[in-house]
Amino acid sequence: MIKVEIRPDWVLRQPSGQAISLPVLLGLLEAVRSTGSISQAAMERGISYRHAWGLLREFNEQFGAELVHKSRGQGTVLSPLADKLIWADKRISARLTPMLDSLASELQQELASLLDERPPALRLTASHGFAVAALVNLLEKKDVLVDLQYRSSTEAVAALARGECDLAGFHLPVGEFEGAAAAKYLPWLDPARHMLIHLAFRTQGIFVAKGNPMNIRSLADLARPEVRFVNRQRGSGTRLLLELLLDGQGVSPDSIHGFGSAEFTHAAVAAYVASGMADASFGVETAARRFDLEFVPVIRERYFLACAREAPAAPLVAAALTVMESADFKDVLAALPGYDGTLSGQPLALESLF
Repeated sequence: MIKVEIRPDWVLRQPSGQAISLPVLLGLLEAVRSTGSISQAAMERGISYRHAWGLLREFNEQFGAELVHKSRGQGTVLSPLADKLIWADKRISARLTPMLDSLASELQQELASLLDERPPALRLTASHGFAVAALVNLLEKKDVLVDLQYRSSTEAVAALARGECDLAGFHLPVGEFEGAAAAKYLPWLDPARHMLIHLAFRTQGIFVAKGNPMNIRSLADLARPEVRFVNRQRGSGTRLLLELLLDGQGVSPDSIHGFGSAEFTHAAVAAYVASGMADASFGVETAARRFDLEFVPVIRERYFLACAREAPAAPLVAAALTVMESADFKDVLAALPGYDGTLSGQPLALESLF
């Protein structure tokens, strides 16, 4: 079976038309930052020292700017420009990867159909999350084809109601806000037709820079005028949850600078904070830790996969349940900060929750 992968690439181009494609250069810069040496960085990236210097020299000549500097006692260090290029690449990847993964899944299905090798696929529509990605990865290792579409939580359950997917991923807070959050999804979930499968517990909270220089300790601090906030997109479960939490504390979203912004993944908002373009964001702990941010825990939630009541008897959904109940999947979740796979794979009736 053909496997399609699409990865973001970007180019710096001068008015003259000269351009530099950045993947190899950015990888080299990342290695320089971690090793403090161009020769060690070249070895780590599998290129020659001469090639490494050639990349850096080509950039310097075309753009008239240095990417690395020699620093006494520190070896080779990145210039502010090089650091900005790396963080720009991280933001691009965090923003585009879910959309590109969805497109790759569509193309994979189309190519398989044209080549007469299209086996049945598990149709999974879900809000982007680390547990979902882990599930898909393990399913594909077991040769279970997954037609993956990353959408907002509300779009996912709406797709299930229309019969467009087998599993729809969304999440709800544990505790007092569960009912209010569930009300956003109930128009598409019918207790007579649908059930839930528990995927994971996870913790959501506030992302802030290392050391928490602005001393942001609570959601109320987000409304301070000097705090720049970056938000998730409308319709996402995380944004809906944040709105409920703010309302519960009497904090107006209009008082938060940047509340109207819209990024599509937890990694994307984490990248904004890590690169200094925002002071705070809200999301799952794993994203904060991967970008070396401080994390202020706020609430625990459950991530569910909704499906038709009869779906667990179907071979593909049964395969997904087997993976969710496996030790391998729970071990993966245990390694994700803020995730807990204790109840993964547990079936639940809708009426038992709402």
